[in-house]
Amino acid sequence: MVKAIWLGVAAAALLSSSSAAAPPRAETPAWVVVPGTRDCRTEIELTAASGAAAPAAFVSDGDGVDLVFAKADAPEQAFLPIRIDRKPYSNLVLRQADGRSAAIRLSAESLAALRKGGALQIGWLAQEPVEVSLAGSDQGLADLRTCGAQVAERFRARETARREAAVRADAETRAKAISDEQLATAKAQTAAAEAERARAAAEAERLRAEAETTRERAQEQARAEAYPYAGREEREYPRDRYQADPYADRYEPYPYRRW
Repeated sequence: MVKAIWLGVAAAALLSSSSAAAPPRAETPAWVVVPGTRDCRTEIELTAASGAAAPAAFVSDGDGVDLVFAKADAPEQAFLPIRIDRKPYSNLVLRQADGRSAAIRLSAESLAALRKGGALQIGWLAQEPVEVSLAGSDQGLADLRTCGAQVAERFRARETARREAAVRADAETRAKAISDEQLATAKAQTAAAEAERARAAAEAERLRAEAETTRERAQEQARAEAYPYAGREEREYPRDRYQADPYADRYEPYPYRRW
């Protein structure tokens, strides 16, 4: 009997030590925050009593939180209630640009209730009222807004850098265009100046030739006026005729005789 009691105590002690040595199980977080390009989101799934599911997502860029859901027939804008622990909270509902989804712009009062509430119910989201547990919403919404603020800040920084790069590229393009235009203008002006110099040189050469021609004509006219018969004698008695006669130098003058 005593031996059996000791065995039972030992077994209990062994089980107790084993359970104390085993590490605690890590619980899967109920809110998984996923960063995007310009905001962060947490996917949720609201279910109806029949088991039908209506997927949605809490989305935040740090400034606020929206509840985004697919609804093709959503109005362009509406003011509709959601229920948190059966208490209604009305919020602005806006249709998204894609035309297939809408977003509930959650007010500060609604966010405060979501962080402390136990269940979210929406009666107009699907064919029948749908509901989702808000377990872990306090930390989940805080993490969502922190993530959204950081992602949005990085997105704004990238957009600012992109715009500044675009402005610099545009300024460089315009500066290059102005430089190219100025260079083309300078080349055109240089070409025009060269053409003008060539034209002036040609005109000067023409005037010089005309002056030379005029001078020669004036000289010829002056010679003609100074020696009016020079040309006629030369024409009537050309000197080359005697020089061309091979016997011209053989003629002897008639001998002079004295009587």
